[in-house]
Amino acid sequence: MRRVVSAFIVLGAVFAVSPASAQQTAAPTYSKDVAPILFTTCTSCHRPGEIAPMSLMNYQEVRPWARAIAAKVADGTMPPWHADPRYGSFVNTRGLSDAQKAIIAKWASAGAPEGNAADLPPAPVYRDGWNIETDVVLSMTEDYPIPATGEVAYQYFEVPANFAEDRYIQAWEIRPGDRQAVHHMLLSTRPPQAEVEQMIKRQQQMMLQRMFGNPPANAAAANTPPRPAPPFSFACCLEIPSGQSGGRPLPPEQRKPLGPNYRPRPVGTGPTMGGYSPGGSIRVFPEGMAMRIPKGHSLVFQMHYTTYGKATTDRTTIGLQFAKTPPTTPLSTMALINASLSIPPGAAHHLVENSMTFNRETLLYSLVPHTHVRGSGWHYEATYPDGRKEVILSVPKYDFNWQHEYVFATPLRIRAGTKIHARAWYDNSPGNKSNPDPNTEVKWGDQTWEEMMYTGITYYVAPATATAAGQQ
Repeated sequence: MRRVVSAFIVLGAVFAVSPASAQQTAAPTYSKDVAPILFTTCTSCHRPGEIAPMSLMNYQEVRPWARAIAAKVADGTMPPWHADPRYGSFVNTRGLSDAQKAIIAKWASAGAPEGNAADLPPAPVYRDGWNIETDVVLSMTEDYPIPATGEVAYQYFEVPANFAEDRYIQAWEIRPGDRQAVHHMLLSTRPPQAEVEQMIKRQQQMMLQRMFGNPPANAAAANTPPRPAPPFSFACCLEIPSGQSGGRPLPPEQRKPLGPNYRPRPVGTGPTMGGYSPGGSIRVFPEGMAMRIPKGHSLVFQMHYTTYGKATTDRTTIGLQFAKTPPTTPLSTMALINASLSIPPGAAHHLVENSMTFNRETLLYSLVPHTHVRGSGWHYEATYPDGRKEVILSVPKYDFNWQHEYVFATPLRIRAGTKIHARAWYDNSPGNKSNPDPNTEVKWGDQTWEEMMYTGITYYVAPATATAAGQQ
């Protein structure tokens, strides 16, 4: 995010807005032409207390930045959006039309006239800082201390929800306590302790059966139908390296000190539901779609903190909006990764790829590409059972500062047998200004100076029956 902030500040200092006397009669005005664009596309971030470096809620705030706004709009930096428009259609596209860009350019070059106040539309109203209407707000139970320097391991915080019944989440918004320190947050759920203990017992029994053999089969077992086929299969490379989140623990002598404030992952934590990253703090699902938080479950925040030279604290908060009725399409999440990546020193265009096959018909809701500061581009291609190929998403200029959820305008109905091939490119050369060290080989890792090849996938697949799976 700091790279985006500095670009605005430099441009604002270089380009001074010409006096109001430079206005032209035919020029667009702020009140009539520019304010509607800014209110619709910019103020969700450009307002007090939000992630953007300046507020753009009124003319007095906008005018000093007029030329800088025009420049960043013209080169496509703002509003941030990185999908290639030739492929796919997405509901949350942030780009401006050519006509809107032309209005801002003409207005800035004419001296940024204010115009008639009577033409000004009402400014957007934000509820106590929230972009959504919340039914409940839940926060971490502590102000977690973050040091000024050094590496901070992933921290886990259990947040009680205490829902007496299943809740289906129509929308959520995540608000970090210190946006500069929060690299990302992932959201999961955890059952009550009694359920966790029962789950552990079942896992132990299964392990004993694998070690010493199953008990003698009886007649009932002989008639047990085959287990359903897994909905997905992956080509390779899912094993996360030891010592990283999700991987096996390192031998004790190789482990890094976790620090006095380490918060471990609670036993029984489930898969992630999504989360927060710069540019991606809100999820709003359409009518009929939602995610479930089971009754009695707590929330678990996985926090990745990055130090920035100042000791600080964080207490991240989530606002939830409940669906009024259970959804017809309950959504789930999974990840397509390649954890075996190895990027050579100095490589300017290194390719890492993996693919997955859908074994059952699936509704694909969204994709979230994720790499760190060496990531430069993404490409996703579907190969259907009849051999037809289609690019479903292309991100030719990936930007670590803005990590989007690409929500399909119409969810993709993926037939059984379809394969999706994901490609990611990395720039480990000296030409990458964000590269921490172009002279090192880069492998999978949690920290920003390491790398990931990760795609979060939100989907729906109808529950399979054993009979149907056997027939398939």
